[in-house]
Amino acid sequence: MSGKSKRGFASMDPSRQRDIASKGGKAAHAKGTAHEWTADEARRAGRKGGEVVSRDRAHMEAIGRAGGEARGRARQLAAQQAANGARFQDRETSVTVSREGIPSMTPRQQPINPVRPMGVAELP
Repeated sequence: MSGKSKRGFASMDPSRQRDIASKGGKAAHAKGTAHEWTADEARRAGRKGGEVVSRDRAHMEAIGRAGGEARGRARQLAAQQAANGARFQDRETSVTVSREGIPSMTPRQQPINPVRPMGVAELP
């Protein structure tokens, strides 16, 4: 017999496979026999996956290199901004947009006359 078989789950269209698998999962949950992970099971599975990934030295080197390059770019950008006079007190600077749609990267200021909730008396 040569060629591909036209029978079975694996030979089906992926969307049809998904529909059948979805119905099976819903039925198992309705019946109460579906597996649900406990926190301990999830923790063990995550640790096992992490151990497998960390065995690949080339992959780990690539991750470390990408992180180091990202930090270097961020430091370089901060140095350029400082040289251009754009000094911020922290990394989280709010951006407000005017009615004209022009962003302003100034630190957010407190309103001059804050609105008090109803029923709250003003303190002396």
